[in-house]
Amino acid sequence: MILFPAIDLKDGKCVRLQKGDMDKATIFNDDPVDQAQQFHAQGFKYLHMVDLNGAFAGESVNGDPVEKIIQQVDMPVQLGGGIRTLDHIKAWLDRGLSRVILGTIAVRDPDLVYKACELYPGKIAVGIDARGGKVAVEGWAETSELDVIELAQKFEGAGVAAIIFTDIDRDGILTGINWDATLELAKATTIPVIASGGLASMDDIEMMTEPEMQVLEGAISGRALYDGRIDVPAALEKLARVE
Repeated sequence: MILFPAIDLKDGKCVRLQKGDMDKATIFNDDPVDQAQQFHAQGFKYLHMVDLNGAFAGESVNGDPVEKIIQQVDMPVQLGGGIRTLDHIKAWLDRGLSRVILGTIAVRDPDLVYKACELYPGKIAVGIDARGGKVAVEGWAETSELDVIELAQKFEGAGVAAIIFTDIDRDGILTGINWDATLELAKATTIPVIASGGLASMDDIEMMTEPEMQVLEGAISGRALYDGRIDVPAALEKLARVE
């Protein structure tokens, strides 16, 4: 059971948004490399990153700090935001990224996900971001008519390494993860699911140790970590005991 610390990048800085609103960004660190080093020193094993500007632009915008983290911090990194082509995917994996997260393009061009999984087995994750049970795209600016489970099931057998499921309505506001929707998705697919959006306190960490949660690969935490709401040593110790 993995607890992924999150670094979301806007204009080169570590920020947290509220419900995906770019106008409601709180800057937590001007230096993403320093933040990644802090997470590494705290004992985290895997870093989750999002290029927020890239998600809106459809191409990498904050590539420089991501590259520096890959080069300078000894942690595997997964990255989403603006990765829309096979060339984008290859470029990032060639730079040492451990896992690429495909979001908008997974909705627009599912065949590309299949092709990417074939070319780069174990390196492709799909980000499913939901608002009211429907999939949102283009940096969460648009909501489609596609159902979350319907999208996930399109990739059964494709070789997708993980699904990162985010409930946008809870993201960045510390109300707790939407465990019901996350578990419903996890039970509807054989692809490992990572919970995201709203992790608020040690109560969520305790929830991750429950037997029914063992279908999940882990969860992502952002604002709760930055705000000091998570006792990191205690959280990592609890999750390490989960079989």
